[in-house]
Amino acid sequence: MPELPILVVGGGPAGMEAARGIAELGYQAVVVEKQSVLGGTPELAGYAALTPDFADAGEAMKKMAAAIEGDPNVEIRLGSTVTAASGSAGDFEVTIKNRDTADKVRVGAVILATGFQHFDPGRETQQYGYYEFDDVITLVDLEQMLHRKELVRPSNGEVPKRLCFIQCVGSRDRQIGNEYCSKVCCGVAAKQSIEVRQLAPDCRVFVFYIDMRMYGYWENEIYWPSQEEYNVNYVKGIATEVLKKGDGLLVRGEDTTMGRPMEVPMDMVVLSVGMEPSAGTREMAKIFGCAQNKYDFIETTEGALNTVATTADGVFACGAATGPADLEDSISSAAAAAMKAIATVRRAVAAS
Repeated sequence: MPELPILVVGGGPAGMEAARGIAELGYQAVVVEKQSVLGGTPELAGYAALTPDFADAGEAMKKMAAAIEGDPNVEIRLGSTVTAASGSAGDFEVTIKNRDTADKVRVGAVILATGFQHFDPGRETQQYGYYEFDDVITLVDLEQMLHRKELVRPSNGEVPKRLCFIQCVGSRDRQIGNEYCSKVCCGVAAKQSIEVRQLAPDCRVFVFYIDMRMYGYWENEIYWPSQEEYNVNYVKGIATEVLKKGDGLLVRGEDTTMGRPMEVPMDMVVLSVGMEPSAGTREMAKIFGCAQNKYDFIETTEGALNTVATTADGVFACGAATGPADLEDSISSAAAAAMKAIATVRRAVAAS
């Protein structure tokens, strides 16, 4: 049997890193990306800076793309999707379709790097008025403002004097079924709170949280600096609703430290929305016969000892396709998936 290429579905950070690893070890990769550009969510959502190091997101994605564009070991198919698959580990046949044509390609292994989508805060409940009040926005909306270096209230174009973040919107919520922690929202809010203060030094910034979840080095890199250097106010409490008050907003809830109700006037409210499996993750799981967990992320088979193997032999998943992940997690798991996929191809050649 000839040595077949490895299919990478998704051209975001995880997919690009998987393709780079495959190519550097002398194997062939076929990257299928449904959008017209590489870069995934950081590129498409207009991220300003990465968490926690504040690296320019656009430049980082360009650097990753440059590492595989033009590499003779990497074939990149933009504006394309996988619509069907058959075969088994070592020899799959997949149908790749773009706007004009569809063709069948034989591959030895598959890596699903199909990422996530941001939770829609208006989908389940309107308690925060996301679709009702212009000045209620999400982390993604604020990230785009920060990218433009323009922090203004959508309602009137003025720089806010009081802005708050509400944590765990769409995460750790049994009512809507997203019982998991989305892992990155606390860190992103801390990073953004610093950027807000840098852009608008006179704006008072508050973070309403159940408990802040900073892991690894994030505690010292962004959480404490946001308080000690930028005077961001962290309030342990539960925000239950956002109301209109005059030309501003009123955040109602409970200060759980003091054990009393709270009503706080704000100019802008930022909802720290969590992660959900993308439409591509759900679709590819079905096409390749991979089991999904109760939240519809792709299930991995061996827990902490193998975080990329799926229930379909020869098919691996990485990044946020398997659950909430930050950029570091995504890059690490992509490298692991590349190694596992190469091993699958080598075994198939050795057995033929």
